[in-house]
Amino acid sequence: MSDIFPTAPAPVVTRLEPDAVPAEIVDHLRAGAIVAPAEVGVIDLDGPEGGTGAVTCFQGLLTNDIEKPGDGAFVYGALLTPKGMIVVDGWAARAGSRVRYTVPAEGRERALQILQRSVPPRLAVTTDRSAATAVLRIAGAHAAAVMGAAGVAVPHTPNRVVEGLIGTVPAEIARATDLAPFVFQITIAAEAIDTVQGRLVTAGAHRATAAALELARVLAGWPGLASEVDEKTIPQEVRLGEIGGVSYTKGCYTGQETVSRLHFRGHANRNLRGLMFETDPPAAPASGWSAVTHEERDVGRVTSIAWLPDGGGSVLGRWIGLAMVRRDVPAGAIVRAAGREARLVGLPFDAPHVAPA
Repeated sequence: MSDIFPTAPAPVVTRLEPDAVPAEIVDHLRAGAIVAPAEVGVIDLDGPEGGTGAVTCFQGLLTNDIEKPGDGAFVYGALLTPKGMIVVDGWAARAGSRVRYTVPAEGRERALQILQRSVPPRLAVTTDRSAATAVLRIAGAHAAAVMGAAGVAVPHTPNRVVEGLIGTVPAEIARATDLAPFVFQITIAAEAIDTVQGRLVTAGAHRATAAALELARVLAGWPGLASEVDEKTIPQEVRLGEIGGVSYTKGCYTGQETVSRLHFRGHANRNLRGLMFETDPPAAPASGWSAVTHEERDVGRVTSIAWLPDGGGSVLGRWIGLAMVRRDVPAGAIVRAAGREARLVGLPFDAPHVAPA
């Protein structure tokens, strides 16, 4: 593999224990709003003022289309190896001659490496803004109402980003898709995070931790770079096509041939699935054991496990999880995952509903 397109590291199982996310936070996800700092890296690709160098270069790397939606676009997508395997995923915000790529913290170095080596400096300059920048994410059914109560001007439609003020703090406010595990993303100077988070809490949001965002990610069936994505993962295996992370109509980008061929002529041999663990008794899936077996066959691996606290609803107060499973194992099948019995279910999970009302 080339140095320009490094592979992802070996995955780990993301695990949220019963004390990681309080039950009241799950209630706020379902019928309120939470605000939490995201553990991310922020990388800017800046072209000459009034030019399109940054957009053109990023368009040739990202699985999604950042060009066609125009200025103010906010899209999810991944950077791939030439063979179509995911190196890093994230959210790209287009503002004038700049593209800002917000990626999981563990993918920051890989994103920087690709951009610095793939983008000619005469067209655009790559800058790591992570240390000076903070990112807050707002999730929950009433996220938009909270933003309004806080006096924050937000994009009226998904997949858009605007610049404005939150009180006196300059901010970039982005609205994700309805399928994403959060509704709004706010990017601000690092020293302003307490001020902005406090304003949102006063407006009705409930302060939460990064673990709550992880639980929302699992509920949404959204892939995690450190867990669902390994060194051989292609976009369709982890639902990037379903959740709006791939454009099949844009021009060429690195790794497109594999992605397009699979979409138009074939299918992935494994897919991301939900796991609903048996509740009687509600014992924890075994730590450090990630095998998934069905009818005594090894059919996949557990990638994320989370305790969903008792807060009401049909699937609360039990262990849930995500797993990469062979496509020939049918939905509804009972499997053994991490040493416990579990049922394979579709994604996203039914409850709680975290999208805006």
